Amino acid sequence: MDRKSFIKKALISGSVGALAPTLLATEIKQRTTDTTKIVSQEGFNHIPNKEIRTMKTVLHRANTRGHADHGWLKANHSFSFANYYNPERMNFGVLRVLNDDQIAPGKGFGTHPHENMEIITIPLSGQVEHKDSMGNSGVISPGEVQVMSAGTGIQHSEYNKNKDQELKLLQIWLIPNKTKVTPRYDQLAFTNLATENGFKQILSPNANDAGVWIHQNAWFHLGELKANETYTYRLKDATNGVYAFLIEGEVILENETLNPRDGMGIWDSTEIKIKASTGSKILLMEVPLQNKN
Repeated sequence: MDRKSFIKKALISGSVGALAPTLLATEIKQRTTDTTKIVSQEGFNHIPNKEIRTMKTVLHRANTRGHADHGWLKANHSFSFANYYNPERMNFGVLRVLNDDQIAPGKGFGTHPHENMEIITIPLSGQVEHKDSMGNSGVISPGEVQVMSAGTGIQHSEYNKNKDQELKLLQIWLIPNKTKVTPRYDQLAFTNLATENGFKQILSPNANDAGVWIHQNAWFHLGELKANETYTYRLKDATNGVYAFLIEGEVILENETLNPRDGMGIWDSTEIKIKASTGSKILLMEVPLQNKN
């Protein structure tokens, strides 16, 4: 499935499994029309809205995200997903999904399919129990990152392993630069990875580089920042953009104060400077603004 087809399918069918919404025919037609407009744009694929502060940044406050409360699942969507649909917030370049999920003890997502997508899971607290159609099964804990290249197709389930503790995680989908690849799975502890200027690289395009690897020219870095210190992140590819997601704390980025779960996209820069007002944790996702496949 190519990029345009995937985004169109995602908008019309929504999420996988039990979360898929039911749409009227007129709504489907409108969403298809909106999708055609969105995916036909070149370069930075995000319709400008009132949250854009300068010519090279877009700011998403935590309280402007889509929200869903299914009882066992409380989800916040930085970009359109499932029943949350906002044509102005479809993606940041190839970053298609950024979900901030809270899953009740013992609950989770039953077996469901994916294809042609790079899926990254980062537990923040609690533990994820994973099983998939490739025969992989295991537990992912805080301090670890999991990646699946869905490729030609994969089915998997994700549950909160613990019966007495809530699970909090980030699930991130990137549109790949190669389709129909052989599905693959990887999981890695990053606590012992080298730290450079406050950041640990947890994902890259290269199998021999630090962290897990994916089929996309993207790099993820986790920063644990000290109060009142300034940090510089230099892009690996000057044509990429960076989407910064503040997990906890308070930082100043591009003259904007970010609070927990705020997100900011930045482009047309070779480096970004981040000043931590307090001890903070931040995820930097450097991604292509235009897919090259």
